[in-house]
Amino acid sequence: MSENKNLWVYVECAEGHPKKVGLELLGEGKKLAGKIREALVAVLIGHHMDEAAKECIAYGADQVIVVDHQQYAHYKTDPYTNALYTLMEKYRPNIMMFGATNNVRDLAPRVACRAGAGLVADCTSLSLHEETGKIAWTRLSFSGNLMATAICLDTAPQMGTVRPGVFQKGEPNLERTGTMIHEEIQLPEGQIRTKLLESIREAAGSMLKLEDADIIVSGGRGLQKAENFSYVKDLADALGAAVGASRAAVDAGWIPHVHQVGQTGKTVGPKLYIACGISGAIQHQAGMSGSDVIVAINKDPEASIFDIADYGIVDDLFEVLPALTEEVKRLKAKD
Repeated sequence: MSENKNLWVYVECAEGHPKKVGLELLGEGKKLAGKIREALVAVLIGHHMDEAAKECIAYGADQVIVVDHQQYAHYKTDPYTNALYTLMEKYRPNIMMFGATNNVRDLAPRVACRAGAGLVADCTSLSLHEETGKIAWTRLSFSGNLMATAICLDTAPQMGTVRPGVFQKGEPNLERTGTMIHEEIQLPEGQIRTKLLESIREAAGSMLKLEDADIIVSGGRGLQKAENFSYVKDLADALGAAVGASRAAVDAGWIPHVHQVGQTGKTVGPKLYIACGISGAIQHQAGMSGSDVIVAINKDPEASIFDIADYGIVDDLFEVLPALTEEVKRLKAKD
C-alpha cells in the first residue's frame, strides 16, 4: 500500500464529452488531493478524447491518462475493465473515485474485484479521516434510514462511487496546464463477449435532465393523483424548470421513474428546488439537500421537508401552485 500514490477520478465520457459527474468529482478531488499532498489524475477511456482531456485539466486535473481507440467508442464491459485495470496495475493509484452512473455500476465492481480492493457504492459525502489519513466514504444504508461511513484501511486503492449532483461543478480555468499521458491498450476482439448492435436514444432524451437543471419543481404524495401533476408541470413550464418527483409519486404510477429524485432516483443540486406535497423523508432529502435554495409547499407544518427548507409555505398546494404560476407568468410578461 505504501507504493500507491495519487488520487484518480475516472471521468466517464459520452461521444467524446465528459459527463457532468466526472467534472463535479474533479473539483472535490482537487480539495482532497491537496490535503494528502498528492496529484489529481483524471482517467479517460474512449475515442476522440483530446478535447475531453483538455477540459479535465481546466477543471483541476494535474495529469490526464488517456486510452483512446475505436474499441472504446461505446462502453463494453470487457475492454473497459481490461483497460482500467491495466492502468491501475501500472500506476498504482492511492484513491479512485467514480461517478455512480449506470455504466460505472458495471465497471467499478469488476475492477475492484480484480484489484482485490473494497468499493463503497453510491456515496453522498467524502471527507478525510484525520486519524488514518484515509478517505471517509459516507452513504445511506438500511433503506436510507441511517448514514454509514466506511474507511478502507487494509486494501489499496481506496475505491468508491459518488452519486451525481452531490458536489457542485467548479468553474473551469482555461489557463491551467497539466500533463497528458497516452496509453495504447486494446483487448483482442475474441475476448470481447458483447457487441453493440444498435444505440437507442432514451425516450426522455429531449426532456431537460434533472442533473443539469438549474430549477426543479417536484411533486409528491400530496398531489393525490396523477392528473394533479399538471399543477407541478405548469409551474415548471413557467419557470423553465425540470419536473421532479418523490418515490411515493413514482411508485403510485403518477409519473415515470426518470423524474424521481432521491436515494433510488437522481441526486440533484439545482439553484432552486421547489418541493410540492413532499413530506421530506431522508431518502428524498439524500437526493436534493444540496440544492442552493429549497422551497417547501405542504399543508402539514410538521413535515420533515421544512427542516431543510430555506422557505416554507404551509398551505394547500392546489391553491398555492396556480397562484405562483400566474405570478411567474405576469413577471415574465412584464419583462
